[in-house]
Amino acid sequence: MHAAHFNGDGKITVSEKPNPEPGPGQLVIQVGANALCGSERGQFMRGASVTAGHEAAGTVVVAGAGTVTPIGARGVVFLMVFCGTCRSCMLGFTNQCLNKRGDMGFNRDGGYAELEVVDESTFFRTPDDLDATSATLLLDIMGTGGHAIARGVGVHPDVTSLLVTGAGPIGLGVLAMAKIILGETVPVFVTDVVPYRLALAERLGGRPINVAHEAPADALIRDGRVAVDLAIDTTGKSAARQSALDALDKRGVLVCVGHGEDVRLDVSRQLIAPERAVLGSEYFRFDELPGNLARLQSHRAYLDQIITHRLPLNEIQHGFETFFAGDTGKVVIEP
Repeated sequence: MHAAHFNGDGKITVSEKPNPEPGPGQLVIQVGANALCGSERGQFMRGASVTAGHEAAGTVVVAGAGTVTPIGARGVVFLMVFCGTCRSCMLGFTNQCLNKRGDMGFNRDGGYAELEVVDESTFFRTPDDLDATSATLLLDIMGTGGHAIARGVGVHPDVTSLLVTGAGPIGLGVLAMAKIILGETVPVFVTDVVPYRLALAERLGGRPINVAHEAPADALIRDGRVAVDLAIDTTGKSAARQSALDALDKRGVLVCVGHGEDVRLDVSRQLIAPERAVLGSEYFRFDELPGNLARLQSHRAYLDQIITHRLPLNEIQHGFETFFAGDTGKVVIEP
């Protein structure tokens, strides 16, 4: 099969690699699509010892011993190889597995290849009429975005306004899921410095704020607001998190999704007195997939707008260069 190799220094080559064989409880899927993610910047720059790609969708072509999934079944691959038996998994928190066996595309071969071996337990079946590229929306876009919103709403159930820092794919996913979950009338402010992504956010129903020219707090005042109930940071940048914290109303919640830098706060003034909360949100739970599939089927045309570029595997170098240049929404490789 053909697979992408991340050499480091921003260079990717596509070469032949032996076809994978499934072990017991495993499936081999023919990868139909794998979406790019900003978390792969490190692999792009420093190289990877495994085949990268953690947002894969495809079709089962080989089934290992002990599996029940039929050949020809379509589905998506959950990032985390969870154990299914620990305390977290038994409660449904598969994104917080205490005995995690691996992360697809990071320490196990992922989806930037024609074939991929996956554990059957992490393969979520999708309908035959859902193409692989659209199916990838179930992962980082809908899954991560929806989980972050659920984390915030769990603390502040009466959210009437939202600020999203960062209009990359995850930020756009948060925006879209907010419109679907919270309702189209809930204003969603979205910050970035890239005009292309801000324009895409506006097409999705967001209220763009170019932070190269205006602070979020000033934009809220211009919109007739003092603060927001919920802020979700997808950038991982300290400055963005600080601006999000400063924009919170009383009982407001800041949810940090993007990995990276820190956030500093005055506990008495910024946390205790206004009863605010600062939460983390890591990926999503496997059991959130069925609900998100129903949402995707109901809002497919709307959500498909987030995917702006589709490229074959032999153009993956161009795909990453274009993606990191900023003038894209979600970029998908279709091996």
